[in-house]
Amino acid sequence: MKILSPSEWRSRRDAHEARVQPWIEPRLARRSRGESHPVEDFLFEYYTYRPAQLHRWHPGLGIALQDGEEFLTHKNYRASPQGVTADPTTLPPRRRVGIHWLRKMLAATADRPPALGCFGLHEWAMVYRAETIRHESWPLRLSSSEIVAVVESLGPRCTHFDALRFFTPVARPLNKHQPTRATSADFEQPGCLHTNMDLYKWAMKSLPFASSELVADCFGLARKIRTLDMRASPYDFSAMSLDPVRIETPAGRAEYEDSQRDFARKAAPLRQRLIALCDGILATEPDAARRLACANAIL
Repeated sequence: MKILSPSEWRSRRDAHEARVQPWIEPRLARRSRGESHPVEDFLFEYYTYRPAQLHRWHPGLGIALQDGEEFLTHKNYRASPQGVTADPTTLPPRRRVGIHWLRKMLAATADRPPALGCFGLHEWAMVYRAETIRHESWPLRLSSSEIVAVVESLGPRCTHFDALRFFTPVARPLNKHQPTRATSADFEQPGCLHTNMDLYKWAMKSLPFASSELVADCFGLARKIRTLDMRASPYDFSAMSLDPVRIETPAGRAEYEDSQRDFARKAAPLRQRLIALCDGILATEPDAARRLACANAIL
């Protein structure tokens, strides 16, 4: 257990709040004006975590806060002789089953080679032969027939279920892989942009045992990934100074794959930190019988 004095943990809290404020304030301002941003708002809307949740600081597992009684109003904290700490023994069995599943999925993902070369066609498949488009406030930079030609010539090969489910009905059969909700974890691989963006979701779901620094690291990477996601899409975002990655050309595909490889490299240590966090939580299970029950529940 690492013990933080009041001045130490308040300094860390203030640093976290200062770090995330530039991400939060524009979101709140746009929402008050009824405006939307396809890159900046995605992480708040798709993952549904409120700005206040990102702003709130948690020290993470294995940290005790002296004079930290204010944290006792939050779930899963307790007072100890060393200070107030997030206590994983307060987790109910169902939540522990979820941690077992998460650890297994993250480790399997880390062990798989990155599958590159999807070229972000998921966004193209979402408007393939569609009568309406998702981001209707933004124009497409190619005609409908050009989009059809790109999708059919390159062939979508998306491995992420939550992206596949937004494909148009006629685009789904064209995809090389057909993950379902039940089999989605079997397809997760470290080259997928959405898999790496999802590290933010898993960090958030692990609060208060994940440190807010880890949450912010995952959010910061997800923002950069989402930017590439939109730049490689068939939409024209030049009005917001987002130059397209023209995956319909060989040069654009090479640029996309280079960025995809770079994001896989940057996501790897974040994934390992989440795996280590799961191990730390599961190490507190009170007895072997409960560990066995949790393990059997996910088989």
